Amino acid sequence: MRSNFLLRTFLSIFALTLLAVPASSASRIKDIADFEGIRDNQLIGYGLVVGLQGTGDSLRNAPFTRQSLQAMLERLGVNTRGFDLNTENVAAVMVTANLPAFSTHGTRIDVSVSALGDSESLQGGTLLVTPLLGADGEVYAIAQGPVAIGGFSAAGQAASIVRGVPTSGRIANGALVEREIEFRLASMTSLRLALRNPDLTTSRRIALSINELIGLPTAEPLDPATVNITLPRDFDGNIVDLLTDIEQLVIEPDLPARVVIDENSGIIVMGQNVRVSTVAVAQGNLTVRIAETPEVSQPLPFSNGETAIVPRTDVQVDDESGNQLGVVPETVTLQQLVNGLNALGIGPRDLISILQAIKAAGALQAEIEVL
Repeated sequence: MRSNFLLRTFLSIFALTLLAVPASSASRIKDIADFEGIRDNQLIGYGLVVGLQGTGDSLRNAPFTRQSLQAMLERLGVNTRGFDLNTENVAAVMVTANLPAFSTHGTRIDVSVSALGDSESLQGGTLLVTPLLGADGEVYAIAQGPVAIGGFSAAGQAASIVRGVPTSGRIANGALVEREIEFRLASMTSLRLALRNPDLTTSRRIALSINELIGLPTAEPLDPATVNITLPRDFDGNIVDLLTDIEQLVIEPDLPARVVIDENSGIIVMGQNVRVSTVAVAQGNLTVRIAETPEVSQPLPFSNGETAIVPRTDVQVDDESGNQLGVVPETVTLQQLVNGLNALGIGPRDLISILQAIKAAGALQAEIEVL
């Protein structure tokens, strides 16, 4: 009961907050679109973590760790073929990293390390030299260094405790870039903008804003997600100078009317363009409460009576007859819809069902997306 009250209070405060926020929310082009080619590239590698305190892979259950360990020792001049290796201080891991755009040779990047076998913890381990490959199979970085984990595990004979994930960690600045990705931005004469939330109106507004800045029709919306930009012939500078001015332009993105519902957590998010046609809303449930309070009946003194238990039953029926049928007027705004439903005493769980029923009746002028 208390949780429903807190949720209704939160929705009321949220609605009042929306009333205080202006209807328009302008954003920079830099915050709603990406320039083609300026992006990270994902790298992956397979390596070994050594120096573990008995928490590594069991070589009998992880044959890939045994093979990797033997191959590494052979490269170092140690022959272990035919011998029974039984160390528990080595773990096979997958190493991942993001290669930032325009990373130059010799710069350092962070890497993530995750156990591949049955290792219990990577605490205190050191990653050996691991090549990191790109999608084309080429080596772009080399990773090595001590692994820092965010969790721990401890165990005794009768109890154990685990906090966080001790089988994964990070190495800050743990990889050196060995190969650069060729992308000469300054020599390009045209470039495309990719919208993070594709929309026809937004792409057209971006193109109009860019053309107004330059004074020439250099930007053209190709589709809801792409705007093509061409460097003017008489522009005094390269495309980097042009993009620097473009990314600071402020426009108002256009968003579709959408209601997002997460039925598992009871979260409802509605856009500001959600509209509702004239519709009547009623909500009520039948609740029956039965309480058993038996009483003990004692006989009078010096009588031949016996002690008996007398049943007492209290039955209460709540049909929420006080709830009224609410009429939502035509084309109400988001704030009015939330306030009206809260006034009926409706919680988020019931609100989800009501919104779906309104959509089924054709009165909700928005798209419902259920997560």
